[in-house]
Order: sequence, then structure tokens, then C-alpha cells
Amino acid sequence: MNRTTVINVRTDAKIKSKAQEVVEKLGLNLSAVINAYLRQLIRTETVSFSLSEEPTDYLLQALEESQKDIKKGFVSPAFDNAKEALKWLKDPKAKYANQL
Repeated sequence: MNRTTVINVRTDAKIKSKAQEVVEKLGLNLSAVINAYLRQLIRTETVSFSLSEEPTDYLLQALEESQKDIKKGFVSPAFDNAKEALKWLKDPKAKYANQL
């Protein structure tokens, strides 16, 4: 006899909606995906998530700016420890590596 039970999970409404869109594109529903995940959890006794990290627009802009700074020679000198680096960052008269 196949017995089922209900699990109530609290999640953000946007997360649920987006998840439903994704699983529907895959021809599934949330119950099927959650059940498959629970079976995997039981079988492997591990929790694993696969996240593809995409850089944000802010990060891409910051990287672009830093590349321009590097080309202009605005590069900090090398530091032996974090304390020296913080001291350099706070010093308004600090010089870049190309100014030493």
C-alpha cells in the first residue's frame, strides 16, 4: 500500500514561483523534484547543492575598473601582512607601486 504524507515547507513566494517555472519546463512538478531529492538524501546521506555562480553587474563593473587602474599603474605595493595593507589603505599619502 502506497502511503503518502504532507510536508509543509515555508519558503519565499518568489522562490516557489520560480522553482515551479523551472520544473514545469523540465516536465516535472515540485512534489516530484522534492521527492527525488529526499530519496537521494536517504541514499547518499549527504546534502549537496550545485550552484552556478554568475558575477553580478556590480562585480563586472568593479573588475573592469580595476583592470583600467592596473593599466594606469594604480597598483598597491605588496604587503607582508594584513596590518600593513590596512595601514596603507587608511594613509591618504600612500603611494602606488609605480610611484615608489
